[in-house]
Amino acid sequence: MHSASHASIVDNGALKSKPELEKAFKAVGTDLQKKITCSCGSGVTACVIALALHELGHKDAAIYDGSWTEWGANPVLPKATGTA
Repeated sequence: MHSASHASIVDNGALKSKPELEKAFKAVGTDLQKKITCSCGSGVTACVIALALHELGHKDAAIYDGSWTEWGANPVLPKATGTA
């Protein structure tokens, strides 16, 4: 799982330039040629990340709107702890 942070893609309330967006996603190892599902703590920031991907031409980024709040609350779903 890779994560571009909100701060790495937004500046003063607006998305950064396309070159800066590409740099932010590449910095965390995101392969923009693959299917991407955006997630966060509650689903809100995931929408900003999906919008940034859309600006880069990635038109089919999915949003897991339940995000960690839903996943973490379900005792059946797998979770990893510790260092990656």
